[in-house]
Amino acid sequence: MQSYTIGQAARLLGVSPDTARRWADAGRVATHRDEGGRRLIDGRDLAAFSVEIAQNGGTGDEDVSYTSARNAFPGIVTAVKLGDVAAQVEIQAGPHRLVSLLTREAVEELGLEVGMQATARVKSTSVHIDRA
Repeated sequence: MQSYTIGQAARLLGVSPDTARRWADAGRVATHRDEGGRRLIDGRDLAAFSVEIAQNGGTGDEDVSYTSARNAFPGIVTAVKLGDVAAQVEIQAGPHRLVSLLTREAVEELGLEVGMQATARVKSTSVHIDRA
């Protein structure tokens, strides 16, 4: 049976690794340790837990503040301002307005346009944009 690390499980569940660790610490999902000491979640347990989360209407962390370096804010592009070299992209992610300064080349490579889905990833004071 396949097992998943906390980080892999977090990606599959759409939450931060810190959230997945808190759930494991609280006993919401069972873990075991591999020979290297990493915590793993059995695939069957993770599948059952993901169904439980979906049936209960979400992760239960909707009102948790987004302060971790691993935060992802899926939303919609509301503005793209292109300069000769730099660009500014604004994303509205729920109640959050995020602004990222990046190169014009990056905006063009991602094909970012107003109205498309994108995800802003925040690490410290940097905002990275992933095309959805």
